[in-house]
Amino acid sequence: HVQLVESGGGSVKAGESLRLSCDTSSFSDTRYCLGWFRQAPGSEREGVAAIYFGGGSTYYADSVKGRFTISQDSAENTVYLQMNSLKLEDTAKYYCAEGPTCSGRSWMLPMVFDYWGQGTQVTVS
Repeated sequence: HVQLVESGGGSVKAGESLRLSCDTSSFSDTRYCLGWFRQAPGSEREGVAAIYFGGGSTYYADSVKGRFTISQDSAENTVYLQMNSLKLEDTAKYYCAEGPTCSGRSWMLPMVFDYWGQGTQVTVS
């Protein structure tokens, strides 16, 4: 049973940091795209960052470049999203998702991803 589990969300003040984790231990594949998406109330789900698990290439939305860092810990089967200098507009529910490819702009498209976690709330005030 494939399952993604996010953790690490919370409420912080603008300028502070949070680190989100995505447990991918249920995956048997060694190469796949792991993306972080977010969705605020009334807004569409948007791609924030992605990493090609097994290759290490990373991808970022312009809105988070320089503030967010995606990384993988292969030994722990975990993908992290380090979020620094958080802004009010970063408030959303954050999801990790697994898909077959990160190539081009596919990593930003929710439809490309097959498996999703339940999400973790990030609130910046």
